[in-house]
Amino acid sequence: MKQSIGAKPLAFPTPTWVVGTYDMNGIPNAMTAAWGGICCSNPPCVSVSLRKATYSYAGIIENKAFTVSIPSEKYVKETDYLGITSGRDENKFEGACLTPVRSEVVPAPYVEEFPIVLECKLLHTLEIGLHTLFVGEIIDIKAEESVLDENKNPDIEKIRPIIYDTGSRSYYSIGCNIGKAFSIGREC
Repeated sequence: MKQSIGAKPLAFPTPTWVVGTYDMNGIPNAMTAAWGGICCSNPPCVSVSLRKATYSYAGIIENKAFTVSIPSEKYVKETDYLGITSGRDENKFEGACLTPVRSEVVPAPYVEEFPIVLECKLLHTLEIGLHTLFVGEIIDIKAEESVLDENKNPDIEKIRPIIYDTGSRSYYSIGCNIGKAFSIGREC
């Protein structure tokens, strides 16, 4: 029997993304965000939700762009650091010993050490409550060659992205492949 646990921000899986922006002085900034996902196929878009209180919020509004760097599990400490410090107080790239790279297609930085980056142009904002939903059109995706499969697509088992559990406030790694989408269901 299912038990009610109330309304809370809980869904599985939740990504662990690093959103890159420039601040008002052109300084690279990055923050960890879990409220995000793919939100459209054509044009390809992602959404991320940030609180107005975050330093990155103003950077997205000002520059009309952001990046999403997807960290691998070996960068869990650096990724957490980017979520518990503020760009108002320090240079987060320096503090995490990470390298900012200026995107060639949008006015936003990304994290050199992370294997995948989505470069996004801001399309829409929606005030929801405590958070603002930012919808960004993916203008380009950069991927390390080492995480691509034979068809030049990112391989999740090579990327080893970090998953966030909102309930326990913990990070997890991905599991193994359990079936081919749009195919395994035919076995029912």
